[in-house]
Amino acid sequence: MVARLALAAALAFVAAPLAAQDTDADDPYIWLEEIKGEKALEQVDRWNADTEALLTASPEYPIAKAWAKQILDDDRQIAMPTAIQGDRVINLWRDANNPRGLWRIASLASYMSGKPDWRVLIDVDKLGKDEGKSWVWHGADCLAPEYTRCLVSISDGGTDADVVREFDTVTGKFVDGGFTLPEAKSNVAWFDKDTLFVGTDEGAGTLTDSGYPRLVKLWKRGSDFASAKLVAEGQQADVSISGLSVLDGETRWRFINRSPSFWTNNYELVKDDGSTIPLPMPADAEFRAVLDGFLVAKLNSPLAIQGGTAGVGSLVAFSLEDVVKGYDVTPFTVFVPSASQAVEEVSASEHKLWIKVLDDVSGKLIELTPAHPGWISREMDLPANSTIQIAETSGKGDMAFVTVENMLTPPTLYAVPSEGEPVAIASEPAQFDASKFTVEQKFAISKDGTRVPYYLVRPKGVEGPLPTLIHAYGGFRNAQTPKYLTAEPYRSGPLGLFWLESGNAYVLANIRGGGEYGPRWHEDALRDKRQNSFDDFHAVADDLVANRLATPKRIAASGRSNGGVLVGAVANQRPDLYGAIISGSPLIDMRRYNKLLAGASWMAEYGNPDVAEDWAFMKAWSPYQNMKPGADAPVAFYYLSTLDDRVHPGHARKAAAKHEAFGQTFYYHEYKEGGHSVGADHEEDAKRAALLLTFLNREIGSGKDD
Repeated sequence: MVARLALAAALAFVAAPLAAQDTDADDPYIWLEEIKGEKALEQVDRWNADTEALLTASPEYPIAKAWAKQILDDDRQIAMPTAIQGDRVINLWRDANNPRGLWRIASLASYMSGKPDWRVLIDVDKLGKDEGKSWVWHGADCLAPEYTRCLVSISDGGTDADVVREFDTVTGKFVDGGFTLPEAKSNVAWFDKDTLFVGTDEGAGTLTDSGYPRLVKLWKRGSDFASAKLVAEGQQADVSISGLSVLDGETRWRFINRSPSFWTNNYELVKDDGSTIPLPMPADAEFRAVLDGFLVAKLNSPLAIQGGTAGVGSLVAFSLEDVVKGYDVTPFTVFVPSASQAVEEVSASEHKLWIKVLDDVSGKLIELTPAHPGWISREMDLPANSTIQIAETSGKGDMAFVTVENMLTPPTLYAVPSEGEPVAIASEPAQFDASKFTVEQKFAISKDGTRVPYYLVRPKGVEGPLPTLIHAYGGFRNAQTPKYLTAEPYRSGPLGLFWLESGNAYVLANIRGGGEYGPRWHEDALRDKRQNSFDDFHAVADDLVANRLATPKRIAASGRSNGGVLVGAVANQRPDLYGAIISGSPLIDMRRYNKLLAGASWMAEYGNPDVAEDWAFMKAWSPYQNMKPGADAPVAFYYLSTLDDRVHPGHARKAAAKHEAFGQTFYYHEYKEGGHSVGADHEEDAKRAALLLTFLNREIGSGKDD
């Protein structure tokens, strides 16, 4: 039998028996929450070294890593439009020579021709080298309609906290004496060309319990930030508060958004003098776009509208002109999804509203034109049974840029004009022989009778059960749609492809908690209903077994972030079913999650463990508290980043320590950079894909010892 990664005898501190943890004092591993503590990092280094020594020695590791790096660095990738700025296109390009990226610009005409005339604005790798920083690109906000001044955000090491600097796209340089903010989790937006909305860390009392800005100020160019005018203030228990502005034709609409919880927002319209007017939008509605003087919102609860009631998941419009004039504002419906549909993306061009709809998890693109009494809807002619994503829409003219793909077909970028047919601008090359595989959408029946969709990919012509990797998320209204196999599952690059090429099966499960069927699909897994998402996952695995497509203990559960709660819970609940779990950047200790980094912002999703009634249902599924000794526990692989300032690395560290105390096999890889996304560049992404493939082969694949 191959040597296992069980290190129970390595550390003396694990000798004491573990008690059920209902208080912080009961947790023997709380010291691992010290992110850069010497003792904690020494432990991390030992776990990393043990995992790498074991897995990198496997013959498939160097092959998988080299192949992953080749796929990720392929310079035949699509130069995706990260912004359309008038008659120009912005793109961030990453390849083998530019791992951190080139931020560059081209004319829209040359881009549409397929031969963009790129001009590099910022070489992120060179900037980092020149300044002695590990800069990771976080985006840029350029002021419309000129787009010559941009607020560039860059992060040292990839954390959520970043530095903001003003950049001039004409000179190609940072503005001398321009707007600059030091490293913080700031909220920054243009008010006008000489004024910013700013929320940032100003010291004690200026951040919420979740670690985000509590104040919004107007900062004038050339003035000291200490003199900035306070225009809005949130509560300490809020998630955050921020300012934003939207250019709608010739009108700039400005807003303040205060978020009392993750799922509620109070919007106010901001006048030119900085005074505000409350908007009549329900707190649980989602601000989606501004078009033709109307604010378009998605409903998460029914709302009285002109002529009746708008249902959950509908898009409604509020007249901003009427808000300014002080009139009573009654919204009207602009789009109503069917029972099988969910509105996932909304974006405005100059005169049109573009919406991406999921219909039984397949994408459709719909164009809406403002009209009276109702807006005109038109479905665009794009390939069916695909994943469609809106990449960008044009601010001038009416064109949407969308990608179309599925698990076996690489992405193609289409320019979709309001008039005329969609035009394919660029396609990624095929990275594998798709004829070797089959994809099928199937449905499992969950414990309460709910029909749960999932996608199954298998080698063509193979009969009987196969080792199977199931990936899911199940939270925060985030739908999981089938992407090309070199990008599945998320943050593990081509792992899904490599697993299939090894003769195994891959499943993408659309469990409750996501947004696959709109708000109801999410609400059915909120707080005390969380077990529904775990039951859905079990139902998919059981369906595979019942149909002789998989075998118990030869199934791996994969999830990241919120998916860490998922895979931790299902592993504890059904060790008979799962042989392994992959847990990336995971939430695990739900007793303390609200005290760690941004955790307090998610209490509307999970519950508040400091409230007895909430902890009563949370402790039934919290992964950390329900870990048990025993040889039948699924083997876990935890991957994460030391610099993750969203989900605390202590979650995975403490779970690993428990496995170690129980004498259970586990694998661990904590990257020192990268933030919540883990990989700061393709080198680390490729390494992780190869490590995970080797892990799966050892624990549930054909190479497993029986």
